[in-house]
Amino acid sequence: MERLSTTTFIPDTFLGARDDFSMQMGVLWSKIRAPLIVPLLRITIVLCLIMSVMLFIERLYMAIVIVLIKLFGRKPDKRYNWEPMKDDVELGNSAYPMVLVQIPMYNEREVYQLSIGAACGLSWPSDRIIIQVLDDSTDSTVKDMVELECQRWASKGINIKYEIRDNRNGYKAGALKEGMKRSYVKHCDYVAIFDADFQPESDFLCRTIPFLVHNPELALVQTRWKFVNSNECLMTRMQEMSLDYHFTVEQEVGSSTHAFFGFNGTAGVWRIAAINEAGGWKDRTTVEDMDLAVRASLKGWKFVYLGSIKVKNELPSTFKAYRYQQHRWSCGPANLFRKMVMEIIRNKKVSLWKKIHVIYSFFFVRKIIAHINAFVFYCIVLPATVLVPEVVVPKWGGIYIPSIITLLNAVGTPRSLHLLVFWILFENVMSLHRTKATIIGLLEASRVNEWIVTEKLGDALKTLTVAAKLPRKPRIRIGERLHLLELAVGCYLFFCGTYDFAFGKNYFYLFLYIQAMAFYIIGFGYVGTFVPNS
Repeated sequence: MERLSTTTFIPDTFLGARDDFSMQMGVLWSKIRAPLIVPLLRITIVLCLIMSVMLFIERLYMAIVIVLIKLFGRKPDKRYNWEPMKDDVELGNSAYPMVLVQIPMYNEREVYQLSIGAACGLSWPSDRIIIQVLDDSTDSTVKDMVELECQRWASKGINIKYEIRDNRNGYKAGALKEGMKRSYVKHCDYVAIFDADFQPESDFLCRTIPFLVHNPELALVQTRWKFVNSNECLMTRMQEMSLDYHFTVEQEVGSSTHAFFGFNGTAGVWRIAAINEAGGWKDRTTVEDMDLAVRASLKGWKFVYLGSIKVKNELPSTFKAYRYQQHRWSCGPANLFRKMVMEIIRNKKVSLWKKIHVIYSFFFVRKIIAHINAFVFYCIVLPATVLVPEVVVPKWGGIYIPSIITLLNAVGTPRSLHLLVFWILFENVMSLHRTKATIIGLLEASRVNEWIVTEKLGDALKTLTVAAKLPRKPRIRIGERLHLLELAVGCYLFFCGTYDFAFGKNYFYLFLYIQAMAFYIIGFGYVGTFVPNS
């Protein structure tokens, strides 16, 4: 039998049209490449290199400071006055300040008992502490469960208040603000805040409150997070690496050099007078904690970070929950920067050096440049250079600086050093969402005030995993697992990699293929913990 040609099934007119279209595209590309694409790409590379240098200098500065702190710096209890709270025979428990403990929560079915139990177990005179559970739950069953838990602890003699609202206006900021309006709060000097999955040790107040009692210039004591589920999956290990750097380096440097850093929203103790002087909780952005910290700092208040005190909590283990969290954490700071930059510049209570630190280092480099450069440079511009070989990225900008920045980021979690390559690939994928969220925050576009509570699984995952092993009819919801943006970027990287494989000479396609695979894996939903449908 004669071999069939393509013309047997495809008309000549179609083939001619296809060839004509390809020729037209080739002519168009050749015409716009030299006068338009090449100059634009070169300008973009220069801007990305400038941002890379800014990031490098910032990381190097923090690395030098943290080394000096470890070698010569004094610990917080040496820099500030600190002595343990002592019993007074004459004053009795009145020698201890009145402390409010706030626990905001929203439909926290799996973890509400952990946080309430840990707060009620804090070592402090029972008549000098008030536990305030701020329940914004919309699930009536969860509300009943939380209220019963509060009643159970109240029956044991714990001074615990169960507070609810008619609405969720302002989300977490609104709940905290409403809680501060209660009449019994007027008698409190300090407020400790814990999210629903946080479990402080019993001596938490005994180790933190003395800093505020003996140092009237201090407004905030922030402690470190300890992740109970960091080994749950590869995604939680990646999160641990990023957050450990944040606490080990960024918070420590800010505390030691400027007495300023961003409040993490939980596991911290505030002086109530400082909150009131700064204007209280505001819900104008999705980072009410950072908003309050910046405003308090502009009033002249100082903060201290205690890395030696760790509070157990849970990392989001599903990609959906993590993505929503990162949107909030990236969009909020960018939007806050837009709202407060002129207020910071005009402020007369803080030094010029501190203003530069807050505007340039804290906001511009860490919250904006870091996100945008990671995606634009490494996922868009660098791959594009394989299509335009006359545009060359210098090795110091494309290899050396990123490598050094990556190694400096790894110091926070030495046990995960062998996962560094996976962390780079994962962070590049997440930079897509962070960049999008940052731009939304800067432009105040749609979703700028989107607030979706990070899902906590607690011990529920074990139950769900066991249930998933039972025989049942499989339910596949492809739409829930597909992420089109990741898949689109993955296709772009794969195309660039294939072009470089065919025509390039520098083996750049190896990185492009691996990074494209990372985008595909996440794009198809094969990252994090999969929670079986009920």
